[in-house]
Amino acid sequence: MDAASKIRVLIAEDSSFMRRVLKVLLSSDPQIDIVGEARDGVEALLLSEALNPDVITMDINMPRKSGLEATEQIMSTKPRPIVIVSSEAREGAEPALRALELGAIDFVAKPANGVDLDMESVRDELLRKVKIAAKVRVVRTAARRSPMTASPSAAAEPVVPRAQADVVSVPAAVPGNGLRGTLSQATAERFPVVVLAASTGGPAALMNVLPQLRGDFPGAVLLIQHMPASFTTQFSRQLAETCAIRVKEAEAGELMRAGTVYLCPGANHMRVSPSGRLLLDDGPRINGHRPSADLTLESVADYAGPMGIAVVLTGMGNDGAKGVQALKTAGGHSIAQDESTSIIFGMPSEAIRTGAVDEVVPLDAVCNAIERRVSLVFGVGALRL
Repeated sequence: MDAASKIRVLIAEDSSFMRRVLKVLLSSDPQIDIVGEARDGVEALLLSEALNPDVITMDINMPRKSGLEATEQIMSTKPRPIVIVSSEAREGAEPALRALELGAIDFVAKPANGVDLDMESVRDELLRKVKIAAKVRVVRTAARRSPMTASPSAAAEPVVPRAQADVVSVPAAVPGNGLRGTLSQATAERFPVVVLAASTGGPAALMNVLPQLRGDFPGAVLLIQHMPASFTTQFSRQLAETCAIRVKEAEAGELMRAGTVYLCPGANHMRVSPSGRLLLDDGPRINGHRPSADLTLESVADYAGPMGIAVVLTGMGNDGAKGVQALKTAGGHSIAQDESTSIIFGMPSEAIRTGAVDEVVPLDAVCNAIERRVSLVFGVGALRL
């Protein structure tokens, strides 16, 4: 293979033994070329700038500057695809999740013993994830937003008080909004339901969007993030720390309420029942996914109709494409993240391809697009326009 067509990898690892092991494993694939080795986070920054690698494998615990610090700085200045390779990258571990929030593409956990033979057991996973990372669009994702606070100008804007937010009246017909006939009284008393669907790059994208939502947002938000089951509890806690709106992991059978973000627990599908309760099950994967955004969106289309909003964010595959079509048929509204800000444009692209997406916007504009739809169509007052 021509050297110019190879995937150029920088290894950032403080252990000389582990650097040697990683170099052997990665070099065993003819598509990969090791262009540099960094012994700590400071060297990782310098070599990332000097060598312009296609992918960086990054340890977390390193001297002078940690892998998380290096990842944050790289992703906020000159971003590169990063795969975390660390004993701290086990499923459910806070450092691994934090790395994903900062924009790392994926992680590979070092075996507990960390010896040569054990590392050989993760060879296939490591090679696969490095090759996927090499195809990823890199965007600046590291900046973490603070929860929304009311500014003097924001305080003057009309918003729905929390006491009124659980029930939102919807006009039976608004020109051009796709409402189908006269809404029943039961439907008219329901509030907007927003479904955010994401996969690869999703943790960083959600850390951008959700902190922009006001605490008095007059709808419920359902999060479908393709993520290992052991991560979702910790992810819901970390989202809650940065958001003004309430965030929790969904519980089976709980009644959905406005002003709350519900993260679907990993390894479960989530649906909304006709009575507005959240139903969880561990049924078969749909197109390789559990949770499936399509299943959630189809149930929201049935439950909320024109008060349903779909948001398809960065991710690989086509999950959400069928769901936005179901929501469109029910009179709902769909938003897709644009290509320029998507780490992987697969899910948004496939949703757009259906013709059922109403808006395509950059990541920073997603929250405004959601609130504009709620404000203009559901008659709940200007939230932040």
